[in-house]
Amino acid sequence: MFSGKATIITGANKNLGKQTAEAFAKEGSDLLLHYHSSSSAAETKKLADELAKKYGVTTATYQGDLSTEDATSGLFDLGIKSFGKVDFAINNVGMVLRKSLADISLDEYNKMISVNVTASFLFLREAERKLAQDGSVVMLTTSLLGAYTDGYSVYQAAKSAVYWLTKTASKDTKKKITYNCISPGPMDTPFLYGQENDQRIEFFKTQAVNGRLTEVQDIVPIIKFIVKDGKWMTGQNLYANNGFTAPSA
Repeated sequence: MFSGKATIITGANKNLGKQTAEAFAKEGSDLLLHYHSSSSAAETKKLADELAKKYGVTTATYQGDLSTEDATSGLFDLGIKSFGKVDFAINNVGMVLRKSLADISLDEYNKMISVNVTASFLFLREAERKLAQDGSVVMLTTSLLGAYTDGYSVYQAAKSAVYWLTKTASKDTKKKITYNCISPGPMDTPFLYGQENDQRIEFFKTQAVNGRLTEVQDIVPIIKFIVKDGKWMTGQNLYANNGFTAPSA
C-alpha cells in the first residue's frame, strides 16, 4: 500500500500516465497529475477529482512545459506544498519521430532533444533536490534502445541520453533514492500509430512471445514494483516488451 506516500506523474492525463495514476491512487498514494497542454486542463482536473473521490486520496494538477526550468521546479514545489513531501516521481514525458536521419531538420532535432532529454535532465535534477528520503524515480524510455533499425536515429539517441542521465543520477545521489528506467515495447497507444504503418505494426506483434503489442496494463505493475518492492534495484533499465528486443550482454 502507498498510504502516506505522494507521487508526481507526468503526462498523467492519458495512456500510461493515466492508468498509473489510477493504480497508485488505488494503493492510497496522493497524486500530483501533470499535463502539458492547457487544452487538457478540464480532463486532467476531472481525473484528479474522480480519483480523489473514489479512493479517498488528495490530488492536485499542474500544467507546464517541462523542458523549462521554471515549470519543472514549480512541479516539484507544488507537490511539496500540496502533500508535505514527494516520495515517487514518474516521468512519461516524451516525443517520438520516425524519419531518416538525412531528412530530419535542425528544428525537428532540437525539439526532440528538448522534449526527451532536456525535460528528463530537469526532472532528474529536481527529483534529486526535492524528493524525500527512500524515494524512487522512474523514467520511461524505449525498447528501441536494444534494436538495430532504421528511422529512429534521433529518438534512440535521445532516449539513450535519458537512460544514461538516470543511471548516473543513481550513482550521484546523496540520498536513499532509487533511479530506474522502464523500456516498453511498441505500445498500443496513439504514440505508436502516428509513426508506423500497418505492415510494421503487424511485424512488431510477431516479435513478442504473446503475438501482440505491449499494452499499458503490462507496464503499470512494473512501475509499482520498482517503487514498492524493488528498492534494492537502482540504475537499471527494465526491457518490458515480451521478447521484442533485448540488450546485448
